[in-house]
Amino acid sequence: MDDLATVRAQEYRKVYDELLGAAARLDMLRRLENGGVDPHATAAMHAVGFAATILWPAVPDTPAPGYRHDSERLLQLAANWREAALELGEFAPPPPVLRLVRDTTPTSTSPESADPYH
Repeated sequence: MDDLATVRAQEYRKVYDELLGAAARLDMLRRLENGGVDPHATAAMHAVGFAATILWPAVPDTPAPGYRHDSERLLQLAANWREAALELGEFAPPPPVLRLVRDTTPTSTSPESADPYH
């Protein structure tokens, strides 16, 4: 049983290191010219960081991720991702613009106005 626990700890450590590495690479890739950020790489970076944070307590003798990892922060991130995925709250698309359209042609009730050649 001790061998299984050792193998599991080693594998957790490998996965944890890979997750942190992937988050760092995505952080580099998400930065665009002129200070912009790529939303897909940013979302993936946060998701990978979230996964590393969830795994961290199961990895013995490893430093915490280099970002906030408390439960409150994790719940806030999950709520933000939910809203973004479902386009709710601040992530909701703008409502359609409603415009009042009216007929600007003059109306007349005389029979002559119905005849375009008159």
